[in-house]
Amino acid sequence: MELGYVGLGNMGGALNRRLMRERKMRVYDLNPAAVERHVSEGAAPTQDLVSLGAACDMVMTCLPTSDHVRAAIFASGGLAENMRPGTIIADMTTGDPNATRAMAAELAARNITLIDAPVSGGPHGADAGTIAIMVGAPDAIFAKVRPVFEVISPNIFHCGDVGTGHVVKLVNNVILAGIRTVTFEAVAMGMKNGLTLETIATVLAKGSARSSVTEGALPKLVAGDKSVSFTLGLMHKDVRLATQIGAESGAPMPMAGLVRETFQTALNELGSDQDVNAMVHLFERQSAVKIVD
Repeated sequence: MELGYVGLGNMGGALNRRLMRERKMRVYDLNPAAVERHVSEGAAPTQDLVSLGAACDMVMTCLPTSDHVRAAIFASGGLAENMRPGTIIADMTTGDPNATRAMAAELAARNITLIDAPVSGGPHGADAGTIAIMVGAPDAIFAKVRPVFEVISPNIFHCGDVGTGHVVKLVNNVILAGIRTVTFEAVAMGMKNGLTLETIATVLAKGSARSSVTEGALPKLVAGDKSVSFTLGLMHKDVRLATQIGAESGAPMPMAGLVRETFQTALNELGSDQDVNAMVHLFERQSAVKIVD
């Protein structure tokens, strides 16, 4: 099976590197420097999306939004322009389930299959081979793509038909966003009442409130690590999508709505390109306490 990857950012780049351990990968990204990094590690470059689509049996995408995915597939010079019948596109973006289903229906008319396979665990999870892959696909297609995903991680979950992988990822991310919000809020309260960030991080890592935020975000803040692994803008997008799906399906999400608006406030004050942990500065201002330098 000839494979291609579109989108070599923090997440897509890490996933493609895992695939390159065992598979020959053709790659494409709008950033030439990102392509060059992967080419230097053994990937084959492609000049454009049409060429990539024509050369591959399966193309994986990892892009910021479903709108970007649609453009990469259907815009002039996009993947679908010259893909062969029977080929597969696996979208690893955290996307809109309804948009994914609509694109899958359009591609089915051309005998091209689109499935969703978003991931959870961050670039470090991709690097370590522990990331979770949530696949929405028909049974026969899942069986066909599973060996490819197993090169990335053994943690592969067949969630149902097309779109269900994205639904599970939105469930995951809206929960994660809520935990991050209340954790930072509580940290601000604790530090205003005499605790240090180091003490809070140490205790929470061993107590009943431990989470991926206490195990990942708080140590990162203690270390003064300001690197960007996931942006405020992307997290807000995911929470917005989750609450939108809730509204459309009649599932009330009042708590998630509050989280969405809190992220919107942080995004407005700090900027969409800031790391998601920069949200801590919102609670610094609101509580008049310094949490990190």
